Amino acid sequence: MSGPQVFGVHQPASHTIIHVSDPHFLAGGAHLAERFDVERTFGRTLEAIRAVDPSPSAIVITGDLTDLGEPDAYRRLRAAVEPVATELHAPVVWVAGNHDERPTLRRELLDAAATEEPVTGVWDLDGLRLIALDTSVPGWHHGDLDESQLAWLEDQLRVPAPHGTLLAMHHPPLPSHVPLFDILELRHQDDLAAVIRGTDVRGILAGHLHYSAHGTFAGVPVSVASATCYTMNVAKPAPDVNGMDAAQSFQLVHLYDDTITHTVVPVTDAETADTFSAGWLERMAQLSPAERLEAFSRKPGWTSAAV
Repeated sequence: MSGPQVFGVHQPASHTIIHVSDPHFLAGGAHLAERFDVERTFGRTLEAIRAVDPSPSAIVITGDLTDLGEPDAYRRLRAAVEPVATELHAPVVWVAGNHDERPTLRRELLDAAATEEPVTGVWDLDGLRLIALDTSVPGWHHGDLDESQLAWLEDQLRVPAPHGTLLAMHHPPLPSHVPLFDILELRHQDDLAAVIRGTDVRGILAGHLHYSAHGTFAGVPVSVASATCYTMNVAKPAPDVNGMDAAQSFQLVHLYDDTITHTVVPVTDAETADTFSAGWLERMAQLSPAERLEAFSRKPGWTSAAV
């Protein structure tokens, strides 16, 4: 397709971001908890990402890239993602999670020195600024941001970007209703709020929860992408909310001048209909706005007398 047809109020999105989270790769392609085939599900995720139109501005993976921080696990993940990113001409933004190990991540994914320095970065995506933060705490599973990282973020945000800023981090600055998850939440959220409130930050992308969630933080929308490895069965009452091999997904993030949308994309092999085909779109494009409204909006057999 040459590009999206505009039939309504909004112009096409200025940027499309792929938001993936929590692949939890293991060395040798081992199954997570001897149960979840994380590489198979992630492979299906990448196939879906390949079909995204238009091509994304970036692929953002918000942490827990591996389950145990093993060198081979990072190498396997990189070998899976980089060919797709190259094909789509999209940079990959690797975000550290609590299951990751900073030295190994830096060496195997970034070709950088194997240190405990936070894994951070800034990307200019045609005027959209994307900033990766590292909420991991070496040796622990809860999240935090130290003073130096917050000072660095504050400095980055001093000058607004043309299309604003997105933050990518692992631990979301949101509450979770799942029992005991508050133990592993992001600490010192008030300090982060003080840094981003009133800046050009338009959204926060996060993971960690293994289920999709949305909220606001310091006046900024927060979107949590579910995991590709396994998800939490949040329909069950506490304390039976546990992992299931179902509902894996990623998110399409579309940025418009005045809003951002986050669309959950299920990772599934389900057959889909061809109702809204390329031919159908072409036929709609040939009609006037009034004719399109009549053809697509009018309910069959409806007249004003029927009210």
